[in-house]
Amino acid sequence: MGNLNKFCVIERDVVLGADVVIANFVNLFGCSIGDRTKIGSFVEVQRYVQIGADCSIGKGSFICTGVFIEDKVFIGPETTFTNDKFPRTFDSNGKRRTIEDLGAVDVYRTVVKSGASIGAGSIILPGVNIGKNAIIGAGSIVTKDVQSDCVYAGAPARLIRSL
Repeated sequence: MGNLNKFCVIERDVVLGADVVIANFVNLFGCSIGDRTKIGSFVEVQRYVQIGADCSIGKGSFICTGVFIEDKVFIGPETTFTNDKFPRTFDSNGKRRTIEDLGAVDVYRTVVKSGASIGAGSIILPGVNIGKNAIIGAGSIVTKDVQSDCVYAGAPARLIRSL
């Protein structure tokens, strides 16, 4: 484990690879972070997230349950992942929902393949796959799968060109 700074919440069940660098004000809950990955300030990574080796997670990013990030991925600052297509605070019986209540019906799996880059301020909707070496332009809203070796941008994100 590399550099750990002040004011971080890192739960006991977090698995950190070798030489991970974590900035100040980071919250990590029940996730795994691969070797040499760097995590910027004000990042939250929720339970059951897997982040590969040699990744860079930009400041202020939110990575929620159901997200799987492979190796050598760049996540720009203020990127937000979402995982529930129909989010509600309370269930149909009026009971407040918790992370333990989320199941396969609610949480969608999102995968970011090796070498992908996601520009600052992008929003990734639930259940999409971002292909290997894909580039997402800053401020994009990704609503559908992204092909490998292609550039996507816009709101919603559209194919701009192949690499």
